[in-house]
Amino acid sequence: MSYFIFGGSGFIGTHLVTLINNLYPGTPIYNLDIVENCQDGKATYINCDVRKPIDLKDVVITVDDIIFNFAAVHRTPGHPDHAYFETNILGAENVTAFAEKHGIRKIVFTSSIAPYGAAEDLKKETTLPTPNTPYGISKLVAEKIHTIWQAKSQQERQLTIVRPGVVFGKRENGNFTRLYWGIRGHKFMYPGRKDTVKACIYVKELVRFMLYRLEHHEEGVELYNCTFEPAYTIEQIVETMKKVTGMKRSVPLIPAWVLMSAASVIGCLGAPMGICPARVKKLMVSTNICGKKLAASGYIFHYTFEEAISDWFKDNDNQYLK
Repeated sequence: MSYFIFGGSGFIGTHLVTLINNLYPGTPIYNLDIVENCQDGKATYINCDVRKPIDLKDVVITVDDIIFNFAAVHRTPGHPDHAYFETNILGAENVTAFAEKHGIRKIVFTSSIAPYGAAEDLKKETTLPTPNTPYGISKLVAEKIHTIWQAKSQQERQLTIVRPGVVFGKRENGNFTRLYWGIRGHKFMYPGRKDTVKACIYVKELVRFMLYRLEHHEEGVELYNCTFEPAYTIEQIVETMKKVTGMKRSVPLIPAWVLMSAASVIGCLGAPMGICPARVKKLMVSTNICGKKLAASGYIFHYTFEEAISDWFKDNDNQYLK
C-alpha cells in the first residue's frame, strides 16, 4: 500500500508526511505537487499539475493505495476568481479520474468551512451550504465531484471529506501566524469586538484525525467539521497565545468603523501585512463551526488548545510562533 498526496508540498501535506513516516516507517509516500518542498525529504516528489489529466510513469499503483487530495488554491482574498474554479474543480475531476482509472477505493478530501458562507449562525454538517465566495463555491463543487466518484461504487469506495476551521501550526504562514506577530509587535487590536468565534484546529490533530477515520470507516461518504469543540473566541485565542509565549501585552479594542476606514486607506498603499477591507471584514465575522460530530466519533484529541499552542511554540525552540 502506498499513499498518494496531491498537494503534498503544502502546510497540511508536509505534516501528514511526517506523521505517516513516524507511524508507518518505510511506507511509500508520493507527493504530487507543482512545487517541491525541500523540507519534505521522506516522500517521493512527482511534479503534478492537477488541472491536467494525471498520468504517472514508472509508479506502481494498486487498488489498496490511498489518496489524500489537498491540492487547492485557497487563500482568500488573494487570487482572481477563475483561479479557484480552475484548480479546485478541475483538480477534483482529475484526481477522482486517477482513482477511477487505477481502481483506488479510498480518498480523503480536504474541503473547507467556506461552503457554509459567512454568517454568525452555528454551522453543523447538516447545515445547508450557502457559499458566498469563489473559493467556497469551488470547494462545494469539488466535494460533489468526489461524492459522485464514491457513488459509482458505493459498496467498495470510501470517501472522507473534512471541513477544517482555521488550521494552525508550524509553517502555517496564515491567520494565526499573523495574529501572533501582530500581538507581539503591538499592531493587533480587536477588530470591532472580542467575542468573534474563530473555529480552529491544530494541524497535527487534523492529520491524526484523517488517518484515524481511514482506519474506522469502511465504506460510504462521511463529512466532518474539524475544529475544537466548543470553538474559541478571538479573545480566548489571543490570551492563550500571550500566556504560552510569555507576552505581556495589552490588546485594545478598536471600533469597527474606525478599522474599516483605516483598512481602506492602507489598502490604497498596497495592503502591507495583507491588510485590506475584505480581510478586515472577514476578521469581524464569526466562523461558528460545530465540532460535536468529531467529538463523538471516538477520536481522542492529543492536545487541548493551550497544549497545541505550546507544542507549536516548542517546535520553534520556544522563540516564537511561525
